[in-house]
Amino acid sequence: MAPPFVFPRTLEDLEHEEHGDNRLYVHNPVNIASLVSSQLEEFVKGVSFDLSDKEILCVEEQDVFDRVYSLVRGFALLSPSSKLNLLETLRSNLAVLLPNVDSLSRASHDHIPLVSHRNAFKIYTFFLLNILLAQHSNNNTSKVVAPNARKKQAMNSWNWEAQRSRILNLIANSLEINLELLFGLPDLDESYLFFITKNAFSMFEDATLLKDSDVKDALCRIIGACSTKYHYTAQSCASIMHLIYKYDFVVTHMADAVVGAEKKYADGSLAMSLVREIGRTNPKDYVKDTVGAENVGHFLVELADRIPKLISTNIGILVPHFGGESYKIRNALVAVLGKLIAKAFKDVDSGEVSSKSIRLRTKQAMLEILLERCRDVSAYTRSRVLQVWAELCEDHYISIGLWNEVAEIAAGRLEDKSAMVRKSALNLLIMMLQHNPFGPQLRIASFEATLDQYKKKLKDLEPSEEAEHSSNADNFNGDGEVDDLNCETVVKGQRQDSLTDSCLSQSEDVISLQNSSVLDVGNLEQTRALVASLEAGLRFSKCIGATMPTLVQLMASFSATDVENTILLLMRCKQFQIDGSEECLRKMLPLVFSQDKSIYEAVESAFHTIYIKKSPIETANNLLSLATDSNIGDLAALEFIIGALVSKGDISSSMISALWDYFCFNVSGTTAEQSRGALSVLCMVAKTSPGALGSHLQDIIDIGFGCWSKVDPLLARTACLAIQRLSEDDKKKLLASNSVQIFGILESLITGFWLPANIWFASADKAIAAVYAIHPTPETIAADMIKKSLSSVYNDGGVNVQSDIDTSSGSMPLTVQVAKLSRCLFIISHIAMNQLVYIESCARKIQKQKLTKEKKDYENQSIDNNDTVPTGTQKDNDINAELGFAASEDAALDALFEKAEKEIVSGGSNEKNLIGVCATFLSKLCRNFGLMQKYPELQASSMLALCRLMIIDADFCDANLQLLFTVVESAHSEIVRSNCTIALGDLAVRFPNLLEPWTENMYACLKDPCVSVRKNAVLVLSHLILNDMMKVKGYINEMAVRLEDEDERISNLAKLFFLELSKKGNNPIYNLLPDILSKLSQQNLSKDSFCNIMQFLIASIKKDRQMEALVEKLCHRFSGVTDVRQWEYISYCLSQLSFTEKGIKKLIELFKTYEHVLSEDSVMDHFRIILNKGKKFAKLELKACIEEFEDKLNKFHMDKKEQEVTARNAQIHQQKIGSREGFTVATNSEDHSESNSASDETEGEVIDACTEEVTLPLYGKSESKLESEANSRASSELTELDQGDIEIQSPQVKTRGVQRSTTNKSNVRDGKGDNISVTKRTIRSRR
Repeated sequence: MAPPFVFPRTLEDLEHEEHGDNRLYVHNPVNIASLVSSQLEEFVKGVSFDLSDKEILCVEEQDVFDRVYSLVRGFALLSPSSKLNLLETLRSNLAVLLPNVDSLSRASHDHIPLVSHRNAFKIYTFFLLNILLAQHSNNNTSKVVAPNARKKQAMNSWNWEAQRSRILNLIANSLEINLELLFGLPDLDESYLFFITKNAFSMFEDATLLKDSDVKDALCRIIGACSTKYHYTAQSCASIMHLIYKYDFVVTHMADAVVGAEKKYADGSLAMSLVREIGRTNPKDYVKDTVGAENVGHFLVELADRIPKLISTNIGILVPHFGGESYKIRNALVAVLGKLIAKAFKDVDSGEVSSKSIRLRTKQAMLEILLERCRDVSAYTRSRVLQVWAELCEDHYISIGLWNEVAEIAAGRLEDKSAMVRKSALNLLIMMLQHNPFGPQLRIASFEATLDQYKKKLKDLEPSEEAEHSSNADNFNGDGEVDDLNCETVVKGQRQDSLTDSCLSQSEDVISLQNSSVLDVGNLEQTRALVASLEAGLRFSKCIGATMPTLVQLMASFSATDVENTILLLMRCKQFQIDGSEECLRKMLPLVFSQDKSIYEAVESAFHTIYIKKSPIETANNLLSLATDSNIGDLAALEFIIGALVSKGDISSSMISALWDYFCFNVSGTTAEQSRGALSVLCMVAKTSPGALGSHLQDIIDIGFGCWSKVDPLLARTACLAIQRLSEDDKKKLLASNSVQIFGILESLITGFWLPANIWFASADKAIAAVYAIHPTPETIAADMIKKSLSSVYNDGGVNVQSDIDTSSGSMPLTVQVAKLSRCLFIISHIAMNQLVYIESCARKIQKQKLTKEKKDYENQSIDNNDTVPTGTQKDNDINAELGFAASEDAALDALFEKAEKEIVSGGSNEKNLIGVCATFLSKLCRNFGLMQKYPELQASSMLALCRLMIIDADFCDANLQLLFTVVESAHSEIVRSNCTIALGDLAVRFPNLLEPWTENMYACLKDPCVSVRKNAVLVLSHLILNDMMKVKGYINEMAVRLEDEDERISNLAKLFFLELSKKGNNPIYNLLPDILSKLSQQNLSKDSFCNIMQFLIASIKKDRQMEALVEKLCHRFSGVTDVRQWEYISYCLSQLSFTEKGIKKLIELFKTYEHVLSEDSVMDHFRIILNKGKKFAKLELKACIEEFEDKLNKFHMDKKEQEVTARNAQIHQQKIGSREGFTVATNSEDHSESNSASDETEGEVIDACTEEVTLPLYGKSESKLESEANSRASSELTELDQGDIEIQSPQVKTRGVQRSTTNKSNVRDGKGDNISVTKRTIRSRR
């Protein structure tokens, strides 16, 4: 019988015999490297023949064993056919051996065959696994080969992958038979298990190998069998944890192995051991190894998903890790709880009552932990918890009793500081709306009405069924969940588990909850359950409705995900008819102007989903409703969206026809307001598709200016806008057919009084623009309108305003009506403005025609030059170009246009034109401040007209600038100041050189007490600065103050300005910050406001280089400042900087610049914040420097404090000494003693707070010794330096209860023997 085979550490160890060890080892290995290929082939065939021909156990024969060992050791040298031959022989022998193990052990009582079979089993397994490892390592090394060797390698390759999976599956099968019979013990040979598991785990480290599903399954079976069946759990657990920590790709496969073992052997010991090992790990280890923590978390989630019941029984081991610092572990545990809640308690109703109670308590505890984790310190964990709640909601695992609590937490997280948390909260609310158990419509009024009805019924039922006691088990689940059956009864089956994304129409809100009849739902307990369900639904509806203001704020967020998900939530809210969702959705329209493409696409998609329906009439109704209810900003956004939809073809011709039907009152029940809205939408369509209005020209005139315009006066304004939007062909058609009629209508609208005053100004604005848009010579009709307007003012008999107007004959009083004069001034100024625009448009047309002619001439010239010589015209053009005649022609055109613009107001001559005469009158009228103050409406109109004329003419502007700024600063009317502020922006664009000296006055508008003036000032200055029309000068601190404006909109506008400013160039805020700091610290600002402003501005600086430079700049500012308040402000700004290693070193180097300010506690607190920041990122060397510097700062701070205390004590002593100037010292000892005792009783003591107090035992000592001690230990010495100058040195030791010796009458001697004569004052030292 052969000696037993023992698994060696390595294959080569089989060649070394160990003394005293009776085991099988190699005696005569063959060096196959020395054999030629033919001999090697014969050698392999001989070994294969012996293994096949002899019995299976022949492998333990020494000769066969040695030869097989030699081939396995040199396996890489074999040819592919030889490899396959040897491998197949060994594999087939082991496969034949396995079925014999069980029968052999049962049939034979002889121990020898059993030992031989065990030996053969070990040898075959050992050689096969070694071949597997050798080939695996060979494949890994051959991955990097030379390009010319790849073809040769491909020719000699063989199908190793198939053989590899067959070998591993065979070994896995061998572990699944009853090997205990073969080994004779319950636990197998540990060396065998160690060898198998070690090699299996080593293969798990190869990600490529695991891509083969057969190989992966076999390895999982091997690990599962060894760990579970053969109780090799502890060692396997350590190896599994090592792999999980090291490789992320192995996590899923290890979970497969653990779960497979648990299911196959009904033994969860491996899983429980792993969970316990994870639970026992120190939480701090997960902080150090973030990758390992993430892998462990992923592994736990996989186990919880696949074996939830087993993990739920061991979850208590993991719960303490919620208190650890690793957010990745907390994230994983949160996900684990979500999986367990969803899967581990499905059969909670089955089983014993005690077991059921325990499982329900466990589930409730898990839910409470999830609710608590919504307030985790890490944003990642808060986000993950909300995601878990969304998953539970989607799978209907949230009870009605818990529903509102989750909804309120999600609503609260909408205001979280982290964008990812807000995103998860929005998604959770979307999911809760989609899967809510309360019905397809959630209007508060509907719930309240139905709830009142059922409360009345409950009140009626309660007396009649007071004696009945029914069980609550049918209506309430164990965890407090209200049975959904009753809620479903109320909504009559209209509850939907997953509603479609199509938004329901507002008209589809008639459900059974709104029926007047009350449904009979059963007895008292069922009615109570129903009332509880309705109350929960009402609470949920109110909770969602209360988030509307927050959602409006989120739509203005800088995070694109916030905006996109908020829009999705609002769409879902509108689908379920949440109160206020319709109004909030309209506020998303201005977001179409966002530069972020994703936000624009989200708004466009939402708009299309909500408002564009399949029915053209419904679509038209939606669009015209939007147009009638929107403000100016929303109308601009609506026009932009409609233009985009028209370009894409989403607004069809049938929808446009439906709009015309509404405008022409062809739809029954159409109102004048709806007609105006339809025309407004058609005007928006015409901006992209100009021909859209041409088919109904007569309808626009008849309806827009007819009797319906008296019902809705704004209809006339919309009709004027439609005339402007006509295409060129339609304009010609209109002039050809109705020119007299249309101009007569427009002139009567402008000069007439048939429109209300509050609508006339907007309508006249559009009417004048329409005249200039379609009239061939608009200046002629404009002049007539001005004359008519003037005549209506001065020929009127009414008496309202009396004013002096200069005429050629002198000054005469004139009385006019305020309303007519205001309208006249508006017409004059607006015509002047439109005349300027008309001249510029004519200039552009001429230049365009000129360019077209030149291009055409150039093309003709190039054609002629192909075959012919230059003609005379071409030569003339060349000569003109060389002489510069073309440039002079352009200059002449520019001069002509400039003269035309000049003639609008001043005329360029002594004789003024029509508007020029009015401008002179207007200027004098605006200077009559008494009249303006008496009639604020007239001041608003006259100042607006003055500003328009100033924009047109530079000379007129220069002459009236001082007047304009005077009005801006001193006008009583907020409207006047606000209008003039806006006009200043236009003037700064038009005439920047004229406005440049008045920059400070423009910034002064930011301090106006009126909110609208400040808001317009912020908007105007933001526009000018961001578009480089105004330089950022030394008054930018006024804009910074607006960051803390009491009005939230102004504050947000200022924040937006600085954010946009920080994106320009090299961030101008970096250069402006020191100046802003200096000026803000001198203003009367609260400390909180200053800190908030500087924190915001500093946060906009992102570059490390700029931060480091700011450290130096701010440190140098300490040296030029003596005010303690400014020291605090500068140190606060330093503490807000993002420090780098270089910045910390620079701070340490500049210590001399700020050492004098370290006595202040607030300053020191800010420096401590800086040092704490530095410690977080500092390496060991820098950290040591920071700690050393911190000690230095603290020591310096304490020294400075002591110096301050000493100086304060000195000042107090000086005051006391000065108060005793009138007293003299008595010459005899008794008087001197009385004086000293009196001073001991009455005089106050000055104590150094920085020195400990010491009480010396003085009893029993002689009087002379007391005197010497008092003299030697005294540290408060009084030295008279000059007349009246006294220096008090800092004391070291203080004694109490020491009485001065009375033997010395008037002289006090110091340690050096110097005498100081004190004649007029008595000094008592207590030290």
